[in-house]
Amino acid sequence: MVHLPANWREQSKERQKQYRQFLKKADVRKTMKVLPALHDEAFSKIDCLDCAGCCKNYSPRFKTPDIKRISRHLGLKESQFIDTYLRLDEEGDYVVKQTPCPFLGNDNACSIYEVRPSDCARFPYTDEDVLLRRPNITLKNVTFCPAVFYVLEKLTKV
Repeated sequence: MVHLPANWREQSKERQKQYRQFLKKADVRKTMKVLPALHDEAFSKIDCLDCAGCCKNYSPRFKTPDIKRISRHLGLKESQFIDTYLRLDEEGDYVVKQTPCPFLGNDNACSIYEVRPSDCARFPYTDEDVLLRRPNITLKNVTFCPAVFYVLEKLTKV
């Protein structure tokens, strides 16, 4: 769909300092005004099913409502779902035991898409203040998500 540079991943790593400086100094109000349009623009050009970098490199937090909803969808007891698929991370959050995500299909589609965790539904946060408020997450995400790369490139060129 969109023609990102073939080496966008390398560029995202090389530009970490530039991105960090931008995120630190960004005018929050001004940036928040343009984020929704940039988010929509990015996703009109980038097809997540071509990449699935998030599902291959990242685990969302599975909050209690997510666990309840997904367990019910899969016909499992919550304890069975947790024992089968999740572990506690260093911060005490439930995350998938391994990557790629066990719900990611060979076609890069999510087998629980309709009931996916809220973190998955919100990812990559390119239309939220999370992009600015949590720069470490943004700097990590830009290394494997072409949409974050696209948005940060546009923001830093303004």
